[in-house]
Amino acid sequence: MKKTSTNSDKVYKLKGESAPLSFTLPSRNTRRYALLYFDEEKNVNRPLRYAINQKSPFEDEQDGNAILEPIIFENGFLRVPKNNPVLQQFLHYHPLNGKSFIEVDHEKDANKEVERLTSEVDALVEARKLSIDQLETLSRVIFGKDPNRFTTAELKRDMLIYAKRDPKGFMNALSDPSLRLQSDVYVFFEQKLLSFRNGQKEVWLNLPSTKRKLLTIPFGQDPYFTVAEFFKTDDGVEVLKVLENNLDL
Repeated sequence: MKKTSTNSDKVYKLKGESAPLSFTLPSRNTRRYALLYFDEEKNVNRPLRYAINQKSPFEDEQDGNAILEPIIFENGFLRVPKNNPVLQQFLHYHPLNGKSFIEVDHEKDANKEVERLTSEVDALVEARKLSIDQLETLSRVIFGKDPNRFTTAELKRDMLIYAKRDPKGFMNALSDPSLRLQSDVYVFFEQKLLSFRNGQKEVWLNLPSTKRKLLTIPFGQDPYFTVAEFFKTDDGVEVLKVLENNLDL
């Protein structure tokens, strides 16, 4: 059976963006609401019941003189002092723990916030260090836009904003080994060396001397990513060489 520490005051809060002014938590096992905890050691479901004059939150360990008391969250919070260990234990075993309410853990929350801020700072530092070439490459892949239509300042601004909003996504894109290839795919389309047909379902080679269907995009897949993956195949490598030789640099 999982244990809980009861040597300190605890605070619990309702989950969700908005909480009612008052919320009464089910405090005893009934036919309408089964309040049970599965005890793995005993291999049985044990009914829970909160009673202010009992030493255990389990009904099978209580006597017949249980005094019941409602458990009410006010403005989304419930504060339980350390001198009420039974209620803390009851909330620990409650089946709605983690679903409808959670224990406030300031240290854990602070660690998460530090981790988030550190990730954000790391991403912003890397975004500031990007060369113009890297900036243009990432802009094509992340935003799917032609960097030639924007100033360097606009590209830097958009990349910094993206790095701040989604540091993990930015760092993943930055470390993607196929980033350059995906960027080249966008360039091929920008320079009309490749073209879409049939509602972006087909990719065609669009060279002056050669115009033929290259591949069909599978349903639901990103066309640019699909083309990049094709260029990694034996047939695709040869086509890639031809396209690179025809790039207008």
